[in-house]
Amino acid sequence: MASLPDPAMTWKDVEEVRRIWKGPMILKGVLHPAEARAALARGVDGVVVSNHGGRQLDGAPASLDALPAIVAAAEGRIPVLLDGGVRRGADIAKALALGAAACLIGRPQLWGLAVAGEEGVAHVLDIYRRELDRVMGLCGVSRIADIGPDLLFARPSRNTR
Repeated sequence: MASLPDPAMTWKDVEEVRRIWKGPMILKGVLHPAEARAALARGVDGVVVSNHGGRQLDGAPASLDALPAIVAAAEGRIPVLLDGGVRRGADIAKALALGAAACLIGRPQLWGLAVAGEEGVAHVLDIYRRELDRVMGLCGVSRIADIGPDLLFARPSRNTR
């Protein structure tokens, strides 16, 4: 895995791909608001907030922690998706409440595939759907569109006494 990402890639590479590819272009691995703004400036159609499972840089922030600032930087102009750490329906609800348009789940689907093939993947997705449905019910919302920041509690500041 360590040999796949090219650390030498730059924004010029994104510009070149955008010049050649006129279809939808989504950039994965955005962890800072400045990166979201740079992606917007280069005509990217969406971004995925992802720390690549922590495999690239062990001190990278968790995707969920980086999400709100990137959503703010995108200013509603492009969808912001979340990848990484989505292990249950409640994680999806949190990401949506923080402004994600959608969540990506890679490893759980692979686990389902390894255990039971296509049926295993379907089962994993059904678990997520049922968990999200339960969380929504407990929060008093019946539509995904009704999941918003008002469903979250702010963590108290560590400096507060």
